[in-house]
Amino acid sequence: MDIVSRAKGLLTQPQVEWNVVAGEPADVGGLFTSYVVPLSAIPAIAGFIGAYLIIGGAVGVVPLLIGAITSYILGLVGIFVLGKIIEFLGPKFGAPEDGIASMKLAAYAPTASWVAGIFLLLPVVGALLMLIGALYSIYLFYVGAPIVARVPKDKVIPFTVAVFVVALLVNLVIGAIVSMLR
Repeated sequence: MDIVSRAKGLLTQPQVEWNVVAGEPADVGGLFTSYVVPLSAIPAIAGFIGAYLIIGGAVGVVPLLIGAITSYILGLVGIFVLGKIIEFLGPKFGAPEDGIASMKLAAYAPTASWVAGIFLLLPVVGALLMLIGALYSIYLFYVGAPIVARVPKDKVIPFTVAVFVVALLVNLVIGAIVSMLR
């Protein structure tokens, strides 16, 4: 499946698309090269351009570019770590330990956030729309967890909350690292 069809499917018919994802063969490298790397570049590129338009003259292009590249790379690492967290937490919530299923969930759930990243071209409005994208990505995770990671339906909410809390902590660490590098 091509990247546009996959993103559109997850955004418009998540239940149907997660069932397709669950049945597809995959590997970590393929998930990253065909989906995560290009789609997660949207907020990085749009954020760089939006920031440059607002504060570029005062800060300069090089620090903004370094920040964008650093946050992009650390975001990729964050997705991989998220997949490992899902793999670790899944069995504690009754799901089988399945590294590929966990990585699929980690790779595809942030789709709404990444697509909403285009709105970072307009930083003030973009931040609000990114929040909406992030909330929809949590919903995508919730819908996908029982289908892809095979989390029992009665444990999907606590599993989603647990993964969200851990993911939030991971993102805070990534944010702190990016801030220290600036």
